[in-house]
Amino acid sequence: MQVRYFSLLFLLVFSGHILAQNRLKLAVEELLQQDDYKNASVGMNVIDLNSGETIFSLNPTKLLIPASTMKMITSGTALEILGADYRFKTQISYTGKIDKNGVLDGDLVLIGGADPALGSEYFQDHYFEFLKNWAKQVKASGIKKVKGDLILDGGIYDTERIPDSWVWGDVGNYYGAGANAFTVFDNMYRITFSSPRKVGKLTKVIQTYPEIDGLNIDNEVLSADNNGDNAYVFGGPFDKHRIIRGTIPRNRSAFTIKASVPNPEEVLTAAFLQNLLAEGVFVDGKTRFEKNVGQKTKLIYTQESPTLAEIAEVLNHESVNLFAEHFLKQIAVEKNGLGNRNDAIDLVKGYWKEQGLSMENIFMEDGSGLSHFNAVSPEFFTRFLTRMASNEAFVQSLPVAGKGTFKHFDTAKLPGKTLQAKSGSMTRVRCYSGYLTTNKGHKLAFAFMFNHFGGSHSALIKETEQLFIQLKEND
Repeated sequence: MQVRYFSLLFLLVFSGHILAQNRLKLAVEELLQQDDYKNASVGMNVIDLNSGETIFSLNPTKLLIPASTMKMITSGTALEILGADYRFKTQISYTGKIDKNGVLDGDLVLIGGADPALGSEYFQDHYFEFLKNWAKQVKASGIKKVKGDLILDGGIYDTERIPDSWVWGDVGNYYGAGANAFTVFDNMYRITFSSPRKVGKLTKVIQTYPEIDGLNIDNEVLSADNNGDNAYVFGGPFDKHRIIRGTIPRNRSAFTIKASVPNPEEVLTAAFLQNLLAEGVFVDGKTRFEKNVGQKTKLIYTQESPTLAEIAEVLNHESVNLFAEHFLKQIAVEKNGLGNRNDAIDLVKGYWKEQGLSMENIFMEDGSGLSHFNAVSPEFFTRFLTRMASNEAFVQSLPVAGKGTFKHFDTAKLPGKTLQAKSGSMTRVRCYSGYLTTNKGHKLAFAFMFNHFGGSHSALIKETEQLFIQLKEND
């Protein structure tokens, strides 16, 4: 009797999965018959985490551009290797001696910790007036005057500012900011325009903040009859010459866009010196950039970042490219002593190879997914997600319906933590990967990847949302 009961239960569960597979298969087939998707490259994989059974697959081993879903691999690996409680550390120290009058016969040294959250708008409570605190700490150490220089030691990272496969149309904009030993204020500055009433007329740059010494802007932005920001900033990673093209809304007295700072270490230096001066601490010398001087110094103060878990949650909820690139390089810092992107990628791939994942199913060029040269298979994502399902900090970092990049998803049909996933998008690319809990309590790992589709992103978002809802309700 007991054997018959369990056999019947197995048949019911199995038949339920078959029905769910068939319904999803029909829905996907119907979607891919639409003109916007019939020539697209599409890959999908859905597995039941409890049984390991494949619920649905379509081109599961096909290598596709992941866009920002790559951030899951980066953040998850960093949480595995570095730990959820890991913190970035920036140090203020000095060389020489301080005399009884508060004169430092030596140099003041700022040792970059590559803290991606330093002065970040995403962590205002944590970093409120951090520069004022730094200046107070220097003053409290007994220093009133520095006879030497202000030295910035950025030896924690190599000299690469951005990955070499990022495109020129991205690197000048705020989302194209590169990782730096002295990342500050999200490595971002704002450009404010005024625009004329008439459409198609040249706008005027009225302010940049924070000010960047030597910044040269060629403004070609025109006024337009819309409400969106369609202005793009062009310029190289070491270059202070910027060209801005595109449009902003007409008849605005002030309209602000965001751009990437080419030299965050200079921005941090200027702000730090200003705050030192406000505290009555004077630096006689100049600013110098040197590497690996930290071991010869005496510590004044250590600034610690929020935990890696806290930063990871912002990274995945808000899809912050800069944070992902820091996570990637920091893996190499802790393993090899230097933040080098290529070394970090080797470490990431080596880690997952040890976990049994096939490296034939991933090409990794950066940590954020901004590179068009990245490629990952849906099957790699679901195997990765299976392994990461027990990492609480990682799962918590993924947005739910109504939050972050899923803010427009239906919270009534995808309530609470029913959906915990990451989206990724760039031109003609939209991907989703994460976890979905069905009405019957089955937890699924999924990857839906669309490349080279026509039509709008908003239409595909709605179509994919319906696939999630159907998968949840028809299990």
